[in-house]
Amino acid sequence: MSARPRTTDELLDVLDRLLTEMVDQQERKVLALAREMVPDLTPEDLRNPQDFPNLIRDPAFNYEDGQLAGLRSAQIAVRAELRLRRET
Repeated sequence: MSARPRTTDELLDVLDRLLTEMVDQQERKVLALAREMVPDLTPEDLRNPQDFPNLIRDPAFNYEDGQLAGLRSAQIAVRAELRLRRET
């Protein structure tokens, strides 16, 4: 039995869900890593990591935070494309 071909919109929806899962997982990873250096850090604090010198100096934190930024950018691009397609 062959799989039903999916439309581009359906594939973008699947991609958006996958990116949401990936972003959630990476957010947890970044928060856990940050809390190794700043135990009482909140998710809100991660919006301004420059306020925590230990975080800014840590290459592992910067790498993982950069991965999170990339995932968020990809998700924003997918959502923008979905929105454009649904408006037309």
